Amino acid sequence: MLYLTSDNFPVFVPFGVIGFYRYLWYCIRLTASWTYRPVPLPENPTYIASEDVTIIVPTIDAGEEFKEAANSWLVGKPKEIIIVTEEKMQGPLQELANAVDPERIRVLTVPFANKRLQMSHGIKNTTTDIIVFADDDAIWPPTMLPYILACFEDQKVGGVGTSQRVQPCGDKMTVWEVLAAFRLTIRNIEISSSTHIDGGLPCLSGRTAAYRTIILKDPDFLHGFTHDYWLGKYHLNSGDDKFLTRWMVTHGWNTYVQCCKEAELLSTMKPNWRFLKQVLRWTRNTWRSDLRSLFMERHIWTSHPYVAYTMVDKLFNPFTLLVGPCLVAYLMYKSTIPIDQGGYHLPWWNILVSYMVWLMATRTAKLLPHLWNRPQDIVYVPAFILFGYYFAIMKVYALLTLHETGWGTRAGVGDPSAATAAMDNAGPSEKVPEVTVVKPYTDLPSPRPEQQTYPQPPVEMRVGFAT
Repeated sequence: MLYLTSDNFPVFVPFGVIGFYRYLWYCIRLTASWTYRPVPLPENPTYIASEDVTIIVPTIDAGEEFKEAANSWLVGKPKEIIIVTEEKMQGPLQELANAVDPERIRVLTVPFANKRLQMSHGIKNTTTDIIVFADDDAIWPPTMLPYILACFEDQKVGGVGTSQRVQPCGDKMTVWEVLAAFRLTIRNIEISSSTHIDGGLPCLSGRTAAYRTIILKDPDFLHGFTHDYWLGKYHLNSGDDKFLTRWMVTHGWNTYVQCCKEAELLSTMKPNWRFLKQVLRWTRNTWRSDLRSLFMERHIWTSHPYVAYTMVDKLFNPFTLLVGPCLVAYLMYKSTIPIDQGGYHLPWWNILVSYMVWLMATRTAKLLPHLWNRPQDIVYVPAFILFGYYFAIMKVYALLTLHETGWGTRAGVGDPSAATAAMDNAGPSEKVPEVTVVKPYTDLPSPRPEQQTYPQPPVEMRVGFAT
């Protein structure tokens, strides 16, 4: 390909600059990830899981995999696990809860399947200082809760995330699960580097994330969380983790992510083509949330400028990625024209082979952290390259269809507006008992004056709320 520049060198200068720029930033990201360090366990922890942690699990179709996940959560000895489901699923989920631990697992219901509604109902029924949201298939290491709680020793931290790894559904990973594993490896690098560089995160993944209960008990948060509309018209159900992350930023709270084996969860992914539907939903959520962060709320620019840069980069990434094959196609066309008529001297197959070798080398280099642990997955690198171009086209399609707010992979998830209206019209449920919590809250950061929506908690406060 370098030899080809002798034909028309100026054509290649912009593309060389773009390539150098992108791989320079990737090297910076990789270096930051290598130098990142998780928060160590304190000698005298302020928060104890058995007293201060409630795990909330919004679900509608938990199966046998829930038992393995729940047993892994219970190893950390949380005070309580709250499962929130729709009314028709109460019986089956109560049976699952009874089979695992009826003393520490409670099943609550909402009228309609709606994740945000289920999460808010769980929040209202929580009496501990820390809430951990978890997917019903998230399997934790025994050290997960202590490492999450270690971050809350810093009283300015409002939310904590974790790293992730794929748990195969069968004995062997399918190509779809390997693609998901590749994406998680890259994501783990991104979140650890952004945390290390400026303390920010694009998203505290909803598969497992922890928050201070006092933040989520705020009535303004609960209302905004369940009455979230895109363009004031399209009611949102998914994208809950993006909303929570933005709320931390706009209200002056810090976030952190524990990227280490001690806080790395295992989670299943769709083992078939339905994985693409998951990716489409995630992509729409990312577009909507990042556009809000960058151009509507705008706190991200001053709070976490590096994260703002990564968001802007992702806005243009699908377009810059698609430039590559378009340029190669043009060069191959020019190579079919005689040189004396303005064509290029290299044969078309030489250009194509050079491009494929370049793609294999650079994409394999990006996946080395994953391939170090699973070298057998190198055979899936070509599939990852093809998926990358498909994903770029999908991102453009997602941008043009942001009004589509359906879940995509769960037909049982109802209309969010109907679900929210049903809960708004419902009478108050049983009152949550009050508990006294004595914690060192005096150093909590004040939200920005123009956005202050809840009073600063005193050293001793009451956190019982009527639901």
